Amino acid sequence: MKQDSTRNTSYTVDCEDYVHVVKFNPFDSGDSSSLIAYGGNNYVVVGSCRFQEEDAEVEGMQYKTLRTFHHGIRVDAIAWSPETRLDAIPPQIRFCTAASDRKLRLFTSDLQDKNEFKTFDGHSDYVNDLVFAPNEGQEIASVSDDHTCRVWDLEGNEKAHFVLRSAGMSVCWHPEEVFKLMVAEKNGTIRFYDLITQQAILSLECEQTPLMSADWCLKNTFKIGAVAGSDWLIWDITRSSYPQDKRPVHVDRARLFRWSRVNENLFATTGYPGKTTTQLLVHHLGHPQPILTGTAAVGSGLTWHRTLPLCAVGGDHKIFFWVTEM
Repeated sequence: MKQDSTRNTSYTVDCEDYVHVVKFNPFDSGDSSSLIAYGGNNYVVVGSCRFQEEDAEVEGMQYKTLRTFHHGIRVDAIAWSPETRLDAIPPQIRFCTAASDRKLRLFTSDLQDKNEFKTFDGHSDYVNDLVFAPNEGQEIASVSDDHTCRVWDLEGNEKAHFVLRSAGMSVCWHPEEVFKLMVAEKNGTIRFYDLITQQAILSLECEQTPLMSADWCLKNTFKIGAVAGSDWLIWDITRSSYPQDKRPVHVDRARLFRWSRVNENLFATTGYPGKTTTQLLVHHLGHPQPILTGTAAVGSGLTWHRTLPLCAVGGDHKIFFWVTEM
């Protein structure tokens, strides 16, 4: 494993517009290729990807656009539903977006004639993150600058409402902990809520601000990671409510934190967009330095492939993909 290797992108996909957010489908959709969705200024594109790392017959990467959904407004966040199935007849694509008008939009399509969307109203400020209930996909949780976390059913009815002490930046729902919701706030607090009693049951402290992004490790439910200020921070919730490990990584403030879906010691962080280039850093907890440094022109969004150590970042008319070692 080469230490701190600055790497050009492994693959790129050209897009018609600036990509504000990009999201691999984290669920098995019953197809050999991976679904990816990305959002621009007024549309969402759903495509499928196949990589040579998983299929010897593919040279590099194959990408195909399956459908473009008119959105009419800038897309700020995208969440996939576990009900998305490509092996169903007819196939079903389902995802939800958050937009700059503070509304959520739930899209359902069979990739042919049926294309529906519902609008959820309720947040009074920007929605920063949203997620589907991971097993059944019958509920959606969202967090906002309006100091709330809300849980909705698929008709847009509010099922739960948590009042936060600052802006909600990230919300995570773990497939092994379906009755708990993790909510990260800008003031540096991460709380876990019990969805049955609707009470907070555990909180973690960064001791620094602003917390911009946090994630719950898929491979180890005790591991939480976040970026706050210019540092990344890692907790083991069985040991302490304070981080066990932290390191300064992005000079100009860190923006996003995402765990790999295949290795509990692998994660990625991005610097703040808006500079001429945005750094993507891939870290391994066993190594003192980042194991990969990628640069993208004004990147935004960060997402890991479901089964490969491969992550993607959006950018100006492009999606950039980096493959790392385990």
